[in-house]
Amino acid sequence: MPLMAGNMPFDQTMILAALFGYLLGSIPFGLLLTRLAGLGDIRNVGSGNIGATNVLRTGNKYIAALTLVLDGGKAAAALLITQAYAPEATLIAAFAAFAGHLYPVWLKFEGGKGVATFVGIALAYEPLMGLVCILTWILTAIVFRYSSLASLVAALAGPIYAGLFLTNFAGSIFALIAALIFWRHSSNIRHLIDGKEPKIGKS
Repeated sequence: MPLMAGNMPFDQTMILAALFGYLLGSIPFGLLLTRLAGLGDIRNVGSGNIGATNVLRTGNKYIAALTLVLDGGKAAAALLITQAYAPEATLIAAFAAFAGHLYPVWLKFEGGKGVATFVGIALAYEPLMGLVCILTWILTAIVFRYSSLASLVAALAGPIYAGLFLTNFAGSIFALIAALIFWRHSSNIRHLIDGKEPKIGKS
């Protein structure tokens, strides 16, 4: 007999939480906001990515900042709403939201790189961990002047913090998130190795 979550079977709760998280996470705010602002299709700009960094390449800092907040906020919302109704499925919904951002069904599974979404999850799940990740990004960016490198180093801070201070399951989820962020940044990693990655403030 399956475990119960309230009046609902445990496995059914997990499936619904994952579906809810994925659908919320797959909302392509970068694409929607740039179109509403009359900036065209963000997929035809720069790297073609729908995330805030590429939105910034349109020259509209406000839309880029709003994209950053909403991409983080949708994952945080998925986590917090699920936590209120099915706390045992919290991290499942959060990871599904992250996966939805990376691979949205509406855009033929071509989404963002997940950094803002990851930070939203970290802040909502454990605020101190989220702050550690943000500070790690800022310090790395200041020292090395590479946004992509700062994102990669910040992504590593999540599973390290979770593994040291939280649960093994949380550590595993954040390790999987970090691995996917590295995967989505594979071209940036190659550019960093080849010395071709543009620094912050450079075209």
